[in-house]
Amino acid sequence: MAKRQVAFYLMTIPALLLFFAFHTFPALQGIYYAFTNWDGFSNSFDYVGFKNFINIFKDENVLNSYLFTFKYAIATTVLINIISLLIALGLNAKIKAKNFFRGVYFLPNILSVLIVGFIFNYLFSNVFPVWGQKLGSDFLSQNILGNSDWAWIGIVIVAVWQGIAYNTILYLAGLQTIPHDLYEASNLDGASRWREFWSITFPLLASFFTINMVLAMKGGLMVFDQIIALTGGGPGRSTQSIALLIYTGGFQGGEFAYQSANAVIYFIVIVVISALQLKFLQKREMDL
Repeated sequence: MAKRQVAFYLMTIPALLLFFAFHTFPALQGIYYAFTNWDGFSNSFDYVGFKNFINIFKDENVLNSYLFTFKYAIATTVLINIISLLIALGLNAKIKAKNFFRGVYFLPNILSVLIVGFIFNYLFSNVFPVWGQKLGSDFLSQNILGNSDWAWIGIVIVAVWQGIAYNTILYLAGLQTIPHDLYEASNLDGASRWREFWSITFPLLASFFTINMVLAMKGGLMVFDQIIALTGGGPGRSTQSIALLIYTGGFQGGEFAYQSANAVIYFIVIVVISALQLKFLQKREMDL
């Protein structure tokens, strides 16, 4: 027993040390620097207390980034879950080539986010405008990524296209846990498909719905790669997310301490939103 415990410690302690060195310690350093005025390059810095945190709430650029990020996260969370649930219901039905379609819909999940972003950037910039001109559509003839009012829509389209793959797999896993006897009984009672969905399928998928909602919202709030590949935060700063602002300001703009404070606040925001989601959705599971 003692030898087995030694083996367990030899496997867990190195992983724990690596996790602490490359995750926990840098996070603690970031919290410490948030209370200083370090620019990320100088050899010295001063302690400024909560000055950075106070200035964050006065910074219009930060507030606009928060508004864009929340708008984007809400839109992607809703669309990803609706579309992925519909696809999962279709793939769970008795159709031909079911496994083939499952593989096709999961394919976007294994592709690199940056690669997908660059491909769609080319499509939005060069392919879709040509199609729009041939169809005589003024809206499609323009590159929406270059329009400050519509650029975020392009990012949402790309994120939803790639994000539905993972959520579809989770919903499929949930659908396969539902006993078929329940559907047979409902058919005998003359229940419609719509009644089956609201009375059987959706209540029994409640836990999977909770997981997908939390994961989709967290992913939306932490959006970074899609924006880098598609717009770089532009036009202007119309598609600048919080993660992108923290990166560009902290590592390129000499605002390391200031953006560290921004990162601390945003971490708290994400934790609070995730906790509220779990509390509300788990309570809803009990009600169902």
